[in-house]
Amino acid sequence: MDCEKIMRLFQSELVVVNVGPKLFAEALEKQNYQTVQVDWKPIAGGDREMQDILAVLGGLD
Repeated sequence: MDCEKIMRLFQSELVVVNVGPKLFAEALEKQNYQTVQVDWKPIAGGDREMQDILAVLGGLD
């Protein structure tokens, strides 16, 4: 393993990709961290039975 690459990574600017509540990203922004908010919701509202139906119909790709 190349320790130099790891050290450069930890010395680089942190950018957080937030898939959760916007409140988390806002808290980081207040601490001067750069954030990217992803607007994501589970397929079919998280309903597993509906996800299975959509998969059979080819709707998840």
